[in-house]
Amino acid sequence: MSDTQTMVRTQIAIDDHAYFLAQGQDIEKLQARIEDAVRAGGRFERFVVVGNRQMSVLFTAASRVAFSIETVQYDARDTGDEDQPFGGFFDD
Repeated sequence: MSDTQTMVRTQIAIDDHAYFLAQGQDIEKLQARIEDAVRAGGRFERFVVVGNRQMSVLFTAASRVAFSIETVQYDARDTGDEDQPFGGFFDD
């Protein structure tokens, strides 16, 4: 038996770009916000990606969006806290 910790990670693919969402994102609310943005004719929506970095993406009726969910090895840094980013040029 393995002691490896795991967590669930969600990926959002938007047109030709894919992003892994940070922990703590409410996927159902994000999906609803995207649907509302499309119905409104287009709007920027924000979400936090792995590395605790905020993204702002314009969603329109022409946007193609897909969500996928997988189990990955646990990463204690992936908290969704934008005040503690990681994985950038200036990280220790």
